[in-house]
Amino acid sequence: MGRFLRPLLRGTTYTRLVHLWVPMLLLSIWMFIDSSKPWVPALLLVPVGLIPAVRRGEGVQAELLLTPGERDPGFSVSPATAWRDRLRTVLWLEARMVLGGVTAMACVWLPVLALELVAAARGRAHDDVPVLADAAPHWWYALLAPLPLLALGAVVVGMGEAVTAVARRLLGPSAGERLAALEERTEQLLERNRIARELHDSIGHALTVAVVQAGAARAAGDPEFTDRALGAIEETGRAALEDLERVLGVLREAERPVSGRPTLAEADRLLESARTSGAKVDAEVTGAVEAVPGPVSREGYRILQEALTNVLRHAGAVPVRVRVHAAADVLTLEVRNPLTAAVTGPGRGSGLRGIRERAALLGGHASTGPDAGDWQVRAELPLS
Repeated sequence: MGRFLRPLLRGTTYTRLVHLWVPMLLLSIWMFIDSSKPWVPALLLVPVGLIPAVRRGEGVQAELLLTPGERDPGFSVSPATAWRDRLRTVLWLEARMVLGGVTAMACVWLPVLALELVAAARGRAHDDVPVLADAAPHWWYALLAPLPLLALGAVVVGMGEAVTAVARRLLGPSAGERLAALEERTEQLLERNRIARELHDSIGHALTVAVVQAGAARAAGDPEFTDRALGAIEETGRAALEDLERVLGVLREAERPVSGRPTLAEADRLLESARTSGAKVDAEVTGAVEAVPGPVSREGYRILQEALTNVLRHAGAVPVRVRVHAAADVLTLEVRNPLTAAVTGPGRGSGLRGIRERAALLGGHASTGPDAGDWQVRAELPLS
């Protein structure tokens, strides 16, 4: 008994009842105009359902009344863009009218039947009730009086569940809307991964340079060298703060452009930072690097930054050879340094994985690992 009564204690049951009663307002008004043609409101719903904005209104109503508080009810809350969706809206309006009519009749006649059963138990006959027209009044009718009320509760709960199921079917997103939602979710995941790589490359580079510079300054014991190291730490920290502010700006403003990200035209800043950290950088930049397309140039900068960061982090102050070549159709980046004992085997860290991911997103290729006694990072990025 408790399981049966539990749905009657939920607020959702009664918001669904209100949702079912709403179409009956239109029908009630029409019955005052011409009660001989009760089918006219159902006919008028056909052109109404073909209006694109009606689908949005019905979706919002369904969210508020059929599934209040549910996080993802699965209703479409955008205007219909295809004829298939408009026809589904028409079917939904007709189904809502039918289910609402059944519920309205139950809500009116079942309580009336319960009252008539009580009256018949008290000895009063009622010829206007078909069920009791030929029945003689008797006290045992009082025992049947609760049955219409129980049936009313079952109808209210059952019709609420039915209209919700029909709404999920007819007001649910179309195939095109599901595809658009999937594409949007994919874009969000890609953007999150890109931001994670940005933070790893920028902040990781700054912290690595700061740690290396501080350690070198403490070991050198030279005030002049210490002064230069502190200056390099300050410059790198300022650049990292600028990158952090830009990334946080992207998180706050989804439409913020990415044009503020550094490009290979600013590669000298990376090379100088590595030199001041003790690395002996032999750099060679050839080709029209300034003409490299923005997305490729920005990702190339990050690949070069991560490669130099790995040198400082794992190999320390060692000779580094950097080659950047912009050809007509491909940008080639190569960073080599002597293979130290601390580095053995192919790289599996998140930084090296990020290098390969950046190259792959641009349709290129990147390789990292030992090569002829050196540790090599090589990336080829197509310019088209």
